[in-house]
Amino acid sequence: MTDRDESVCPHCGEKMKKWDPGAESTWECKFVWVCFNDDCPYFVRGWDHMMSSQQIRASYRHRRIPGTSDTGPLAVWSPYALRDGIIED
Repeated sequence: MTDRDESVCPHCGEKMKKWDPGAESTWECKFVWVCFNDDCPYFVRGWDHMMSSQQIRASYRHRRIPGTSDTGPLAVWSPYALRDGIIED
């Protein structure tokens, strides 16, 4: 791991939010860092990518498992999807 703050989205530079993946998740962590910035280029371009490659109206948000190098997309079906899992500090 680097000295870089793992809670900052590498696509937009915004602070990501702690998100509860739920009890049914296979991730063995208490929370996941997720970028909920609706202006994040990763999220914005995801709509077109998913429509052109999968023919579905969906996008994805950048996510990171804390303390690991595990990052990637977290699929969403609307800009409001998964927001109920945000953990407020």
